[in-house]
Amino acid sequence: MQSLAPWVLGGLTWMAASVVSAQGADYILQQNSVPFTQVPAREPASAPAVAPIADAALPDFAAAKVRIGLLLPLSSPALGEAADVVRQGFNAAREVDGRSDTAVVEAVFSDEAAVLPAYRDLIAKGANVVVGPLTRTGISRIATQVSVPTLALNSLEGLPLRPKLYALSLSVDAEAKQVAAMMADNGHQHPLLIYGKDGLSQRLRQTFAGVWQVKRGTLPLQLAMDEAHGAALDAALTQSDSVFLALSGEEAALARSVLPQALPAYGTSTLNVRESLPTLSGVRFVDMPWLLMPDHPAVRAYPRPAHTLTVATERLYALGIDAYRLAQRLAVQKNLSGLRLDGVSGDLRLGRDQQFQRTLPAWVRGELQ
Repeated sequence: MQSLAPWVLGGLTWMAASVVSAQGADYILQQNSVPFTQVPAREPASAPAVAPIADAALPDFAAAKVRIGLLLPLSSPALGEAADVVRQGFNAAREVDGRSDTAVVEAVFSDEAAVLPAYRDLIAKGANVVVGPLTRTGISRIATQVSVPTLALNSLEGLPLRPKLYALSLSVDAEAKQVAAMMADNGHQHPLLIYGKDGLSQRLRQTFAGVWQVKRGTLPLQLAMDEAHGAALDAALTQSDSVFLALSGEEAALARSVLPQALPAYGTSTLNVRESLPTLSGVRFVDMPWLLMPDHPAVRAYPRPAHTLTVATERLYALGIDAYRLAQRLAVQKNLSGLRLDGVSGDLRLGRDQQFQRTLPAWVRGELQ
């Protein structure tokens, strides 16, 4: 999907929804800890909803060549709903890509203390690849016990490399790095970085600034959201040729309303909300193909959720789809160096740090007239 074009141009019509700010490395899970309000879809799904997999159609687990153990906190009060959305995406891919020699067994647990016994139980049942855990705490609990290829669904940041432990995560850090590289490639020399007070914004700020310093040798000019007005903003604009909005969609819309419309503006997937925000028209941002390119054949191949989710939880669903597809490869492929998947959550490539790096398509946001 990345081969289509570096920039996808078009207009977006957004349904009303909100994106919740979040903090820390587990931001995508925290962002989805709010109730999963299911609202009627305004447009028909691009593919049928996921149907339950009939037990009679499943191969015997012990006899299967690829035996996937799914390790998710499905009964957790805090993370159960997020885990279930990942599971839905996982099963959607299973419906499309499942083979007769592949079987799945699930370990259901509720708290972090149970994740290691659950992992061991999957191995005892014969799993030769495991998908999960979902949190960094859970990953740290199983890290020293990993004995088969294991695809954790969060960052391995801060953990020593372990044989057979890999990670696929939804990190805004990677998005900030990609946008910084994009701005440098587009010839910008002096970006203005506008940031907010919340933890997610601060993380975007730190990552973007660090990458920019490496690429250009200087730190970008930085301005807090509550200072982006009057003389301070005027002074910053005289030194800037572009702006990076390390903000939520609503904050970015407010900031853009006081910026020159001709000033090239960039952001991450935090700007991809379903609200109609006209002042963000023309802003460049990155997000996964699942959300930006729903009509692409490689995306349409997988069924949409049975109920409309928030933008944030759609990302978890897409994560589940790609997790299943990668698990199939991890179970049978001997040489994993540079393993690549053209996924619905991005163009995925296994890095030397044993984490899958995501490259995302970019979009110029516009409003349909």
